[in-house]
Amino acid sequence: MANDKLYIHEFIDIRGQNRAKYMHHMTANWVPVAIRERNMQCYGVWGVVGSTGAWPQTVNMWELDGWHGLATNFEHEFSHATLQDPSLAAWWAQAAEFRRGGFDRILVPCEWTRSIDELLAEEVHGAVFAHELVTMPAGTSGDYLDALHEVGQPVVEAFGLELVGAFSVAMVDDTEAVVIWSIPDWHTWAEFEAAEHDDRLAAWRARQRTMDAAKRRVLMVEAPTSPMRLGRQPEESDRIPLDEV
Repeated sequence: MANDKLYIHEFIDIRGQNRAKYMHHMTANWVPVAIRERNMQCYGVWGVVGSTGAWPQTVNMWELDGWHGLATNFEHEFSHATLQDPSLAAWWAQAAEFRRGGFDRILVPCEWTRSIDELLAEEVHGAVFAHELVTMPAGTSGDYLDALHEVGQPVVEAFGLELVGAFSVAMVDDTEAVVIWSIPDWHTWAEFEAAEHDDRLAAWRARQRTMDAAKRRVLMVEAPTSPMRLGRQPEESDRIPLDEV
């Protein structure tokens, strides 16, 4: 089934040593409310492996029912003088102690990208995930994602990785794409990175060069109460006091 969802993607900068608390606050404390009040599911919450990217940082992704689902979510949030949902004032105040800010993107999935319900039904998970942010000339992100599906996915998956999702970034003139892979263990990742110039990847590497695609890959590890680790969406029963996280 073609994926007709839309996604909010967030890089979140964490204050000090509060990443574990923030991830629990974002999953167990927020997701049940998001599902109930906004029809918005959690796609994933990950901690970025600092040696491969910014630190301390998390990546959060949320799944909505297309553009109108996103519009409904924005309307719910911004129809107040404070530009904030009053029912979440206490939640926001707590979250502000853990995070400094962030940078968000709106992602449009490739039609062959699985929704979070499909990923959970197929029990997709990983000890570590690779997150790729790809930049390219204006108007060509769709070309890159087509090439990924045709050429890149088969050869990368031959090394033991699994494509979780592939997305074009909206509102940036088709200049960015986000690709997420699951990896079963750290040594599978190491073997893949060591094979960067392996002949088996040559065709995919050459195809990327012809498109002037520049790729930035970082590693991520799921929060304990992230959906693909739990095998379901977080629930109220997953909550524990934040001072115990």
